[in-house]
Formats: sequence, structure tokens, C-alpha cells
Amino acid sequence: MPLEIIRNDITKVLADAIVNAADPSLLGGGGVDGAIHRAAGPELLAECRTLGGCQVGQAKLTKGYNLPAKYVIHTVGPVWQGGHKDEEKLLTDSYRNSLALAQEYNLESIAFPLISAGAFGYPKDKAIQTAISAIGDFLLHNDMTVYLVVYDKSAFTLSEKLFSSITQYIDDKYIEEQPFAREDRQRDRYSLNDYQAEAPMLSPIGAAKSKPKRQRKLDDIVKNMDETFSQMLLRLIDEKGLTDAETYKKANIDRKLFSKIRNDLNYKPSKPTAIAFSIALRLNLDETKDLLLKAGYALSHSSKFDIIIEYFIEEESYNIFEINEALFAFEQHPLGV
Repeated sequence: MPLEIIRNDITKVLADAIVNAADPSLLGGGGVDGAIHRAAGPELLAECRTLGGCQVGQAKLTKGYNLPAKYVIHTVGPVWQGGHKDEEKLLTDSYRNSLALAQEYNLESIAFPLISAGAFGYPKDKAIQTAISAIGDFLLHNDMTVYLVVYDKSAFTLSEKLFSSITQYIDDKYIEEQPFAREDRQRDRYSLNDYQAEAPMLSPIGAAKSKPKRQRKLDDIVKNMDETFSQMLLRLIDEKGLTDAETYKKANIDRKLFSKIRNDLNYKPSKPTAIAFSIALRLNLDETKDLLLKAGYALSHSSKFDIIIEYFIEEESYNIFEINEALFAFEQHPLGV
């Protein structure tokens, strides 16, 4: 998967390169910096002495020595000073320059810690947003496997506003799975009646108007009932005017997996993979259910994972990296696997 958020000790991650959130001197320090130097051995410090330090936002490469990774990319993130000293730009530069250096050396995988989120005091929720944005932008135009490594859950903080909004949405929608709780399961069943256009409902005077839903045409649905998942996916890609590469990158899907789907009309993807394509194609909730049905899946209000997906679709928020950020925070399976 191109971007994956994982819990691990970064010194134990098997990747072509791991990134060290370094001090400007590059001579070691506390936190991640110290842990990487200890795990790599004294040869790392000896090589770092030859580099002449590193400026904030820049990156330099050394060997990995005793680490599982072949290389260490050292980058210096900004110290948080209230957000008025170009901290966001400098932190973005740290990620972009590290990725560019990995690309220069033809590396296929790289693992990042949350740069500046420790002793440098960068607020964790803002640090995560910047990391996801910078890495996501890179992956939309390049092929590389990127890991964002957090040591434990306390080091990963979703923005309070988004976390609260999703939590409230889950509370409103979630239904415990019970033998006699048939209403939600009935909602997930499909028949031609589901595709009839609903008559517009009159809202009470002064009530907020909901966003108009894109309606599907019954004739089109009936015409395409015999499609397999792969056939429907390829048709939708053409209808949306996207290229294959744009689609699998926006879906956080590996190119090799997409090739399997394209070449096998009867390919059955995992549910996260099927949903990832619906996000890449910016499908509404009904269209997402149609695509999932082709793979034998449905959305259920007895699944927190499904409700979180529904939340982002209803909000018309289709950045898969941000969705995976939220799924990780709620301890759910990421999209794109």
C-alpha cells in the first residue's frame, strides 16, 4: 500500500530508508534521533560528522549500518513557535525534501516518524495533518511505499473538531448487532425498489436544507446489472474521465494490484479496496453501495468502519489519506489494502 500508518519502533521498520527527525548538528540527541543513533551504532555518528550539519527543512542521507533499513535520511523539522514562523512550510519541506532524496536514490520504501511532534513541540494534530498532506501530494504523482510510524496511540492525535464530529456521527448511526435488530440489516439489502427516485420532502420553515443528492437513473442500473466489479470499475473510470494511474493513486492502491483487477473480470477485491475505489472516483453513498454490491459487500450501521466511511462520503470529503488518518485514530482497518 502506498501510504500506511503503523504503530512500531521506527528503528525496527524494514524499509529502504527510515527518516531521522534530527537536530541541526546531526550529531544525535534525544527521542527518535537518539534511538536511531543507538540502534545504528557508532558508524552512523562518524558519517554524520562529515556532513556539516543540516538546515531546517532540508535532508541528508547516510547509510543505515546496524539498522534493518539500508539508509537513514536525516531531516531537521521546525521548532514550534506558535505557528507564526513558517513552521508549516518548513515541516512540509522536511517531508518533501526527504521524499525527493529517496526518489533520487531510487528507493522503493521509506518510513517517517512524526517530525517535530516530540521535543520540538509541534502540536501533534497539526503535525499529522502536515505529514498526511505532504506525503499524499507526493504519492499522487509518484510510486513509493511510505510508512508513517507512530510509537503508540498517545502519539497520534486527530484534530479535536474532526474527532468530535465523527464520534457524534457514530453515536447517531451506530446500531448494536442483535438477533432481533432487523431494521439496519434490512437497510443493507438491495432490490430494484432501492433505486427508485425518492419524492422530495418538504422541510419545516426555517430548517437547514440538505445537499441535493445525485440521483441514479433506473434504466442505467438495470442495463448494468450483469457487470462484474472489475467491469463496473473500469466503466466508472472512463465515465469520470480519469486515467488508470490517477485512479489507483487516489485509491491508495498499489499499481500491481490494480493491474490484477484490470486483467481479471471476475476479480473479487477486499471490502477496503472496493471502498477505496469509490473514494477515488468520488462516488456518492448510493453509487458506493452499487459498487460494493458488485463485490458482494454492503454498508452496515452495525460497523463503525462503515459508518466512518459513510461520514466522509456524506461530507463529500474524498481525500483517502485523511480518511485513513481518521480510521487509524478510531482503530479501524485502513483503505487501500
